[in-house]
Amino acid sequence: MAIDHIELLSVPVTDQDRARDFYVNVLGFEVLRDNHMGPAQRWVQVAPKGAQTSITLVTWFDSMPAGSLTGLVLHVDDLDAQLAELAGQGVEPAEGIQSAPWGRFAVVADPDGNRLVLQGA
Repeated sequence: MAIDHIELLSVPVTDQDRARDFYVNVLGFEVLRDNHMGPAQRWVQVAPKGAQTSITLVTWFDSMPAGSLTGLVLHVDDLDAQLAELAGQGVEPAEGIQSAPWGRFAVVADPDGNRLVLQGA
């Protein structure tokens, strides 16, 4: 088997439009796809610009309730600047900046409460 990268991660949300707005307009992701998949499903796929791995904002997995995702790590070049920019948009880290042997990070939440780890210098 020759797996060469992670393609996609599902992020459970309640409102795909609200989630899309957050990931695109607050975090700066770009929309890769936004297609209806029938009367009750929609495929919304977003990613940081130029990233190989993307996320899809899902509403249809009963085993993944909205807000249950924790630990999705997003790299930023300047953690302090990114947090200041997010604060200007009303997004605050849950516990401030933390330091660990592997670097500095802060945890923020999307509108559904999914916990996103911002890691950077």
